[in-house]
Amino acid sequence: MDLKEIINDYKLKTGCNDAEIARRVGVSRSTACRWSSGQIRRVTPDVMAKLSELVGYNIEPVLKGMDISVKLPVLGYVKGGYDLFAEENYIGEEDVSLSDRKKGDYYLQVTGNSMKGVGIMDGSLVLVQSTNHIENGEIGVVMIDQEVTVKKVVVKRGMMILEAANPDVENRYFTSSEVQSLPVRVIGKVISCKTYF
Repeated sequence: MDLKEIINDYKLKTGCNDAEIARRVGVSRSTACRWSSGQIRRVTPDVMAKLSELVGYNIEPVLKGMDISVKLPVLGYVKGGYDLFAEENYIGEEDVSLSDRKKGDYYLQVTGNSMKGVGIMDGSLVLVQSTNHIENGEIGVVMIDQEVTVKKVVVKRGMMILEAANPDVENRYFTSSEVQSLPVRVIGKVISCKTYF
């Protein structure tokens, strides 16, 4: 990863523009623009320290081609089943590679075994990308009114189906009017899963 990728990744994640980055780091807007475009590839140690503080990790080893570990928050629990009230409840941090940090935004800890058929077990940590849209058949984090669950999301013939990956757990079916009235909404896409034994 080079300086251009670091800057543009930060802009994508935060919505900051070059002018705001320049203000936060203490450089001119044109300098920040040249970082974004790749015209400037190196920075002084002082600027490197400020950029590291801005993006939340030490960029020096990254610029040298090394893969580093960074931390993402574990924001709470998600039910591998049903009937878990949604509540953001920071429960720690998890180390991830920089490439995984680019894919996902946070972790949730799974309770229950409704998704064990795809390797998501009770106690697993799922890496979640914040989004309100996933492709048909992908695994998502779904809010049903105030309840939160992780399921395969299938949409067909005006129905949203939340499919479990465990034959002991029933699928749930919602009409398009129920999706609107309850509401039922996707709040994230599951990118990967970590299970510790």
